[in-house]
Amino acid sequence: MPLPSPSLDDRTFQDIVDEAKRMIPRFCPEWTNHNVSDPGVALIELFAWMSEMVLYRVNQVPDRLYTHFLNMVGIEPFPPSVAGTNLTFWLSAVLESAVVVPASTEVMTVSTTSAAVDSVVFSTVAELVIAPPRLEHAKVSTAVEGTVTDVWDDLRFGTVGARVFASSTMAVGDTFCLGFRDSLAGMVLRLAVEAQAEGIGVDPRNPPIAWEVWNGEGWLATEVYEDTTGGLNRAGEIVLMVPVEHQPMSVGNQSAYWLRARLLPTANGRPTYQASPRVQRIEVSALGGTVRAEHAEEAPGEQVGRSDGGAAQRFSVTHRPVLPRRGDEVVRVVDGSEVQEWTEVADFSGSTPRDRHYVWNDSNGEIQFGPRVRYPDGSVRQHGDIPRDGAMIEVSGYRHGGGSRGNVGARTLTLLRSTVPFVSGVVNLLPATGGVDAESVEEAKVRGPLTLRTGQRAVTAQDYERLTLEASPAVARARCRSARRGNGTVQLLVVPEVRGEAGGHTIDDYAISAQLMATVTDHLDAHRVVGTAVEVTTPFYQGVSVVALVHGAPGRPQGIVKQRASEALARFVNPLIGGPDGAGWPFDADLNVATVTQLLESVEGVERVEEALLFEYDLRTGRRLGAAKDVIRLDRQSLFLSASHQVVVR
Repeated sequence: MPLPSPSLDDRTFQDIVDEAKRMIPRFCPEWTNHNVSDPGVALIELFAWMSEMVLYRVNQVPDRLYTHFLNMVGIEPFPPSVAGTNLTFWLSAVLESAVVVPASTEVMTVSTTSAAVDSVVFSTVAELVIAPPRLEHAKVSTAVEGTVTDVWDDLRFGTVGARVFASSTMAVGDTFCLGFRDSLAGMVLRLAVEAQAEGIGVDPRNPPIAWEVWNGEGWLATEVYEDTTGGLNRAGEIVLMVPVEHQPMSVGNQSAYWLRARLLPTANGRPTYQASPRVQRIEVSALGGTVRAEHAEEAPGEQVGRSDGGAAQRFSVTHRPVLPRRGDEVVRVVDGSEVQEWTEVADFSGSTPRDRHYVWNDSNGEIQFGPRVRYPDGSVRQHGDIPRDGAMIEVSGYRHGGGSRGNVGARTLTLLRSTVPFVSGVVNLLPATGGVDAESVEEAKVRGPLTLRTGQRAVTAQDYERLTLEASPAVARARCRSARRGNGTVQLLVVPEVRGEAGGHTIDDYAISAQLMATVTDHLDAHRVVGTAVEVTTPFYQGVSVVALVHGAPGRPQGIVKQRASEALARFVNPLIGGPDGAGWPFDADLNVATVTQLLESVEGVERVEEALLFEYDLRTGRRLGAAKDVIRLDRQSLFLSASHQVVVR
């Protein structure tokens, strides 16, 4: 049981008033009217109220000391997490030379005020080169026979063109491959196609073709931004958004950067090709490019102060919180004509008096130099070098930003802060995700004792879950299935932080990004027991669809009652805010009709629930599965996710 926080003075307002009244006969016996109406008693109550405020402030001292203690043992609030998204830059025209969008190009949202203080700024994390694509090969392959046929000459010189799918049976998996000399990573690609309408029989608005590129480990889907060819069946253009990963491979003993069209199976009675489409010519050009960006603003270099030659000096930068530093973002010490570039470290535990080290706090932007520490034997040691007296301390530059404010919607980042030659516009086609606010002091105070008790070594299931949550603020929940399985593997189920209304969450929102996966695995790898393998994955999300018939209270609008009931179901059956306690649907907890009925009856405006049905729901195909059930079971590695609920109000 933890020790209670002491109150340095536990007197209340009434205690102070009563104590003052008891002292009146002793110090002022002629004062006999002690009623509330007496002006003197009113003054006593006034001063008692003021004294109570002072005591309240005094009693905050234990919390303040508690926070300082956590800082002393190295437990500080987590800095904010940075939101990220892909920015697509559109060229003003098709060019014959490469266009370069420099790294750290800043793009912002449209401001609602003239001062632009509420704009959210993103900056690109790498240089984007939009070069004219060079098509050099064309091949078709069959899925059944496994043969590869070169059709490059037919595509360039043939009068009848090249068949897209060579198999006479038009088997699912047949491919049409285009080989390029250079990588198409992140490129917005336009294919100008001349074709004959031979591949009839398909829906031109939804042809059974998937465009893909090779990333070194597998084929990645390439988004079709626009297709006016009806599935390679007529002259038109196909605009493709190539993923930011593209690696060379060999197709038919020919190494190149390949883009392929793969024949898909049809579903729901959709027709397929009766014959293979035939393409006479393809011209390829670049319309733009896509690059990763994050919620960050560039701060120029600045001078933060001058050294006084003392130990443990602290200096602060202008903007905060500060994002993790890149290679060129350092602290320099300018001593006369000598410019010294110092090295950032996590702490000074391994620093000697000759090491030019400093610590840069992300949350408050504070730069600290080495302290002088006295040891039990009486010796005093300097951890880290000290800048000479009078030396100027400056930073070469840094980035600041982060937090949930960066989770902007799709197509909101549209303004370039500075012009880029031959770039006509920019947009984020998908919403930004991953931004999480900094950990509050109260949250750090709860985490601190757990960290001190368990240490930093992952042994038990609780250790793995705690360390996973500590790895990044973007991790909302973590579940360790078994800390020691028979093959020495630990499996961790991670639920990422997802913003927005619960009713708008989809299964894709709960996917773990590559950046978050790397952060979590690296953090666990540093703390795991030697010989233990760690597998980080997502839970299986079981879709649930509720169909309910309810009776509304007299005088309540049916539309509002229906909306409230649907929102209550979406919040209750949710991995993050669902469940009985609102902390996320529990693992291993089933869902039954009685619980749903009780929830609906608690909705304002619902008089009674006549019937409620539960359906399992396929979150990918968007269909209910099987018949209605009274109970939907949940296995150990699954969580429920609301799907399409249907509430009828009478």
